[in-house]
Amino acid sequence: MRVTLKVELKDSSRPPVRHNLDLYNDNQLEKFIRKIAEKLEIGTSVIAASLSELTEQLEKYRLNEIKTQQSAEKETRILSAKEIAEAKENLQAENLLKTTSQDLQNTGIQGEEENALILLLAMTSRKMRDPLSVICLARSGVGKSYLMEKVAQCIPSEEAKEHTQFSGNSFYYFKREEIKGTVSLIEDLDGAQAVMFPIRELQTKKRISKTVTIKDKNGQMRTITLIVEGPVSIIGCTTQEKIYEDNSNRSILIYLDGSKEQDIRIMDYQKNLRANLIDTHTEKLLQNKLQNMQRVLEPIKVVNPYAPIIDIPKEDFKPRRTLPLLLGFIETITFYNQYQREEQADKETGEVFIEVHPEDVENAFKLMKDVLFRKADELSGAAREFYQWVGSPDRQFTNPGLNNGKGFYARNVREESRINPRTLNRYLNELAEYGLLQITGGDRNTTGYSYRIASGRNYEELQKSINAQIEKVLKEVWKAYEQRKSKPVLSKVEGKVSKPSKTAVGQ
Repeated sequence: MRVTLKVELKDSSRPPVRHNLDLYNDNQLEKFIRKIAEKLEIGTSVIAASLSELTEQLEKYRLNEIKTQQSAEKETRILSAKEIAEAKENLQAENLLKTTSQDLQNTGIQGEEENALILLLAMTSRKMRDPLSVICLARSGVGKSYLMEKVAQCIPSEEAKEHTQFSGNSFYYFKREEIKGTVSLIEDLDGAQAVMFPIRELQTKKRISKTVTIKDKNGQMRTITLIVEGPVSIIGCTTQEKIYEDNSNRSILIYLDGSKEQDIRIMDYQKNLRANLIDTHTEKLLQNKLQNMQRVLEPIKVVNPYAPIIDIPKEDFKPRRTLPLLLGFIETITFYNQYQREEQADKETGEVFIEVHPEDVENAFKLMKDVLFRKADELSGAAREFYQWVGSPDRQFTNPGLNNGKGFYARNVREESRINPRTLNRYLNELAEYGLLQITGGDRNTTGYSYRIASGRNYEELQKSINAQIEKVLKEVWKAYEQRKSKPVLSKVEGKVSKPSKTAVGQ
């Protein structure tokens, strides 16, 4: 017990004695007692008794502080029987995902229906063996952190940890199971560059370890291994997609809506909130409702009998990373619908599980369609949006019928938008590298290069191809489901024939 002490004698002109020492070290303590006795002219027995009493009081104080911290860390809300019944009833509601999406909108989220639902489901997966991670991408000021925080308010606060910045060893000094089954919210991935490697390890291996050397109480050096157990769900925000490519390969990428219409929705909400026209009490009630639904979800194994026939679009550049994300998302939807799926048990091990329903597959593809397209797109999300904007028929500077077939310059883009010149140059260079823009003239130093949109496979063709592949997979899944349904299997838990699940998700 290392302390800094100041010892003085009341109503005495003698100067006080100041010293650093370990109260549990007998040698240090004896020397300190003799030093005090000599300088203050007090008996050693009186000083020893006083220090003994001080040590006892400090021990009690330290134990109380430890108990207080532990209780604060483990403090969870215990639901009443009525609240549990209501939460389970809500999870058994028809069109569960549609109802959940509507509730999310009514908690103060404006637009972003699909993105908000994807985020909530990813945070729900924290209770599963393979949690999902999400990276929110958009330019600065669009509202990435706001969306993440509003969705996070709909899960129990004790299961979400919000971070702004990390030091290099931050993750290694959590307690062994302190972050297990939690959601880590990272407001800006730029503040987490020092811990990108342990984050990737937590996503892939579900645990991290670090071997360090420390000095024990005897002054001897020894080696210990710090182990932190996962799994965890990592939710982060950034404006820079390419910088975090290694992490984005392990995450679902969602692109926020930066349109003018979305700007208007958000600004209208902000004005109404300041004018006290928003029912914030109802927003809090809905957040509490969604939190309680999360609390009654029980860890259970999810089996996907249709996994062998589920494929991702052949255009995807990293299929080995994308397929596990898609299958994990399907299982998460099933997990969220666990009160609408019949429990079964493995005949050999007795392990209880629930099975994926084709509706879960269908809704996963519906929500992940844009994500799958982004994974199959060679361009970054921001560059793709810029290319769509530049190639729009109403752009005069790129429409051959309006500008007499002349190329356009960067200044023409700047005249119609307020895009940052460096950002604009990055987009133009990326599009030129992929052959979507051709340099037709100009020079670098005076007028800048002139560009013309090149012909190539467009957005609509890629979407049609992906949609066709998704439809094919869904038909095969429903066909396999009908075949399985015609061969009823005895439920190992209920001891009866399993019934087909009711429609649980809105189409």
